[in-house]
Amino acid sequence: QVQLVESGGGLVQAGGSLRLSCAASGRTFSSLAMAWFRQAPGKEREFVASISRGGDNTYYADSVKGRFTISRDNAKNTVYLQMNSLKPEDTAIYYCAGSIRQSVSPRPSQYDYWGQGTQVTVSS
Repeated sequence: QVQLVESGGGLVQAGGSLRLSCAASGRTFSSLAMAWFRQAPGKEREFVASISRGGDNTYYADSVKGRFTISRDNAKNTVYLQMNSLKPEDTAIYYCAGSIRQSVSPRPSQYDYWGQGTQVTVSS
């Protein structure tokens, strides 16, 4: 079993930055592909970014490309999401997810482990 705990959310003005962290425990972190998803009120959970086990491959949703950066530190069992140039439409609960599958995926159903989420609110 894997436990994922997100942190770093908060309230920020449009144009500002936040860095989310997700700490993992319970399984060898380097064996998991990792991703960030988000869910705004009344909307479905959507893919934000993913990173391969070794960190050499990353993928982004078009809506965040060029503004967000996903990274991981396998020595610290942590995955990060650096969010710059934030917009009000980025407001959502952000979830960290882990997959035992070798390939990364934008589909929530392909992820085996989920954190509880952290709220990000961007004011205009």
